[in-house]
Amino acid sequence: MQDSHFDVVIVGGGMVGAALACGLAQQQFRVAVIERAEPAAFEASQEPDIRISAIGASSVALLKQLAVWSRVQAMRCAPYRKLETWEWQSAHVTFDAASLGLPELGYMVENCVLQRALWEKMQEDGVTLLCPASLQELQPHNAGWQLALDNGSVITARLVVGADGANSRVRQLAGIGVHGWNYAQSCMLISVECEHDTGDATWQQFTPAGPRAFLPLFDRRASLVWYDAPARIRQLQSLPLSQLEKEVHANFPARVGRFQVSAAASFPLVRRHATRYVMPGLALVGDAAHTINPLAGQGVNLGYRDVDALINTLVEARSQAQLWSSLPVLQRYHRQRYTDNLLMQGGMDLFYFTFSNALPPLRFARNLGLIAAENAGMLKRKALRYALGL
Repeated sequence: MQDSHFDVVIVGGGMVGAALACGLAQQQFRVAVIERAEPAAFEASQEPDIRISAIGASSVALLKQLAVWSRVQAMRCAPYRKLETWEWQSAHVTFDAASLGLPELGYMVENCVLQRALWEKMQEDGVTLLCPASLQELQPHNAGWQLALDNGSVITARLVVGADGANSRVRQLAGIGVHGWNYAQSCMLISVECEHDTGDATWQQFTPAGPRAFLPLFDRRASLVWYDAPARIRQLQSLPLSQLEKEVHANFPARVGRFQVSAAASFPLVRRHATRYVMPGLALVGDAAHTINPLAGQGVNLGYRDVDALINTLVEARSQAQLWSSLPVLQRYHRQRYTDNLLMQGGMDLFYFTFSNALPPLRFARNLGLIAAENAGMLKRKALRYALGL
């Protein structure tokens, strides 16, 4: 019975779910994680993952607290110290770490690196890893939940956490609805090897068709991000890499310099927000609760804010001899995170809709706004601190 009953079962062992598992295990909760596949071992010679996350300063702090960050650094990551954005060259906004007294704003980390580092830490922390496995059924059971897996196993938990992504099985089985829509753009990620060092600045140029962004990685590697109409992105995805390279040169700022494309992948942009994050003995975190326009790279950082808030909520309730898996306790987590995530989603949507409109008066107004932001002093620094979760 002990082998099949847990304090917390987390469905999804990706970047957010695994971080939550490490945090709870270190607080002496008995934790199991259900995951479809173990992340591959890291090889220093391997090509960079096409999937990159911009890990902000507060997320780095959480990973250090979990004793995971040193593992990431031992593999691969790249600091960024400046963030630039513009549409007109005369309306150029720059955020830099020095203005906040920080050594860096954050790091660019390949998703596979972060997933592997967290997986190894879960093993070290004694988390029960049910892998390969996936959730099939979820039923209330003795003031908790019973979970049936595709391998025939049945386990029970006082608390189930859905960390299983935008199409969360936990959310669906729990009957939690979502509000959302598809944006009128898709996104292409392009791995490149540049002729020169990529530096420590990430930048984004707004164009009438969608933003173009540059993310510096290790050595001379970088990731380019191309937002455009879905039909245009599908057309680009069908091109040979040599032809895609020509299209990038023709459509990205000249400051990219000379480069070679090594890989490319694309995905649609979707906004989702769960109608609630909690039920008795159940909570959602990360993309299972909310997906956001990736314009500012806030997705995984919002997930880590969820993780931090949920750990603190559960530990505090337990220390006060409260039923930590109860709805009144979990609602504290919901109240803390729902509004913050909604504000960040709204901010990104405002950027998206404002900069996706080609009307001349609006183009003039938004560039005036960028000029004002560049000269906003304390307000500019406050906005940066909020985006970094500080």
